[in-house]
Amino acid sequence: MAAQRGCEEQEPVTGAQIIAEALVAQNVKYMFGIVGIPVIEIAVAAQAAGIKYVGMRNEQAACYAASAVGYLTGRPGVCLVVSGPGLINALSGMANSNMNCWPLIVLAGSSDTNQETMGAFQEFPQVETCRLYSKFSARPSSLEAIPVVIEKAVRSSIYGRPGSCYVDIPGDFVNKMVNRSDVRYTECCLPPPTSLADPTTVNKAVSLLKNAQQPLIIVGKGAAFSHAEKSIRKLVQDYGLPFLPTPMGKGVVPDNHPNCVAAARSSALQNADVILLLGARLNWILHFGLPPRFRPDVKIIQVDICAEELGNNVKPAASLLGDIDAVTQQLLEHLGKTSWKYPANTEWWKTLMTKIRANEENSKVLASQTSLPMNYYTVFQYVKESLPNNCIIVSEGANTMDIGRTILQNYHPRHRLDAGTFGTMGVGLGFAIAAAMITKDECPEQRVVCVEGDSAFGFSGMEAETMCRYNLPIIIIVVNNNGIYNGFDEGTWNEMIKSGDPATIAPPVALMPNAHYEQVMMAFGGKGYFARTPEELQNALRASFAEKNGPSLINVMIDPVSDRKKQDFHWLTRSNL
Repeated sequence: MAAQRGCEEQEPVTGAQIIAEALVAQNVKYMFGIVGIPVIEIAVAAQAAGIKYVGMRNEQAACYAASAVGYLTGRPGVCLVVSGPGLINALSGMANSNMNCWPLIVLAGSSDTNQETMGAFQEFPQVETCRLYSKFSARPSSLEAIPVVIEKAVRSSIYGRPGSCYVDIPGDFVNKMVNRSDVRYTECCLPPPTSLADPTTVNKAVSLLKNAQQPLIIVGKGAAFSHAEKSIRKLVQDYGLPFLPTPMGKGVVPDNHPNCVAAARSSALQNADVILLLGARLNWILHFGLPPRFRPDVKIIQVDICAEELGNNVKPAASLLGDIDAVTQQLLEHLGKTSWKYPANTEWWKTLMTKIRANEENSKVLASQTSLPMNYYTVFQYVKESLPNNCIIVSEGANTMDIGRTILQNYHPRHRLDAGTFGTMGVGLGFAIAAAMITKDECPEQRVVCVEGDSAFGFSGMEAETMCRYNLPIIIIVVNNNGIYNGFDEGTWNEMIKSGDPATIAPPVALMPNAHYEQVMMAFGGKGYFARTPEELQNALRASFAEKNGPSLINVMIDPVSDRKKQDFHWLTRSNL
């Protein structure tokens, strides 16, 4: 036995093997990327070590997919790219991950150490560049140090406010060999420590809630990431509080819960006198917490894992620093010492219910229109009727994403992925691939539905080939209005371009009318459907959900000038500060 152990210690291992083994030691399960010199061997070693590798068609989509794994599982996915341009393409995903606060590890090859500053192939200041887009960026000093650097990258990606981390791999490290006994292997990092808020401040927050005349809970994606659904549902249910989910906070408490006031969003934000902010930031998505979208005298109880976030844009009435789930449990504990419950018959509830009914009625009227081409609301109503209760909804596009969010419901946490804090277009297909890889392993019957605008689909449409190659049962629904925000019908377009060069005549928002995006999917062996009428859409939805193997794409034509219903406020607040 001693002789065998001695042989193992003297066993030569390559840099690629060390990287793969270090990732496995940190419980990393998924890798997405595009290989080339010098990282091919890393992908091969990762597969040999048990990591699932998904070869993508663009580094941006690969990075989006890896970041979605971080959000959905709490453990970072890995994006593997080549040096120089490969890494630069991945920077979009790193920035998106950092803005969304999702764990992500990016590994990129780089020029050989002995060619640094000499003008090597694709030489680029990668470590320095990635510091702008990540929490941690480093190059291991030697093969022996690789596991230590990877452990720190993984730990940094999940501790505190999660985010992206970068590890640079010189090309000569990949196939270089050292004795296994010389490698500084390290165990899996511990789970992130759970932090609690100051009890005195918790008491203050409870007092503010109990004295509120028009309270509101806002549930952010930080609450979803924290797995705070059980405690937040208890807070809403036991104490009768209205709640408003942010786009990716949907499902922490089911959208069909009677206390959900998403259909009265503007009124709820504008009139609440005390707001409990759970894992959401007062950025553009929540109009900075400022008038006229909020009351000038609103009292905000801010709960966040990141100390630097507390007090951004407004001065909170109470700042609770800590894990969202743990702090919510603290609030429940303090509330449990009282017999208080927010009354169900207040004027506040009556106001919210009246607004909810009016908005829902407006949406029903729009959805019931029978004229062709269809509008957004008609399409989404049929989609809503087809969706399984537990499906993961991925959505991107302007009106497609925003209108879809108000109609397509989520009943479970971490079941909606969209353009997020950074408002990134092109994330949809990468997100869908990541979600499908996870559900394939953990819940094979669960469906992933990707609802895209036609413009958004164009950013990463070639990932349809990736879906077909890995036989992923993803349903893509392209809501096609022939443009960015809006477009033109085919007759108007043809008349317009007859009069001159489209580059000087066609409006910048216009796209090719009636483009057959479903044929992109069919070209790779997936199912494709073209739908102009409600009947064609319903038939395509039934066929797609009945298909258990491989992806489908439903290309739904809508009125090029279809728009969202009239809103109290423009969706994007412009600050006058």
